[in-house]
Amino acid sequence: MHIVVVAPEIAPNTGNIARICAATRTSLHLIEPLGFQLDDKTLKRAGMDYWQQVQWKRWQDWQSFAASIGPDARLWLVESDGPQSYNEVSFGADDYLVFGRETAGLPKPLLQEYSKRWIRIPMMNLEARSLNLSNCVAIVLYEALRQNGFSGDTHLSNCSNHNQPLTGL
Repeated sequence: MHIVVVAPEIAPNTGNIARICAATRTSLHLIEPLGFQLDDKTLKRAGMDYWQQVQWKRWQDWQSFAASIGPDARLWLVESDGPQSYNEVSFGADDYLVFGRETAGLPKPLLQEYSKRWIRIPMMNLEARSLNLSNCVAIVLYEALRQNGFSGDTHLSNCSNHNQPLTGL
């Protein structure tokens, strides 16, 4: 699975996304321009010591990224007003989940180019403008991982007492 963030602006959000990617062994692609320096203290603090556990790449622009992934790659663009909800699609294990900048989202030409793969996270309050970027990544990524059987989950394989009742509560 791959997370792609186009022109992220807020270092703590990107740090949180890196932490999610580390925990799930998901590749992270950051597409410039970035609204912060990669040595930003808040970026490091949000990602804690997980950055060295993340397989990530910085791309100069969308064209450079797109040229690297091949014609058969499946991209899902996550943006409000998408024609279908993220839970209505079938994700593959090597899919790319694409998110936009915090203040402006994804560019309209990109949404038009990938209109058949434009998905949204449902929101029930019309007055709520948006959800936090790192929360959006977590929501959609974990649904994609669920659909693919949480391949690589270490908890159950390392826990010999997972069927035992909890005691001492």
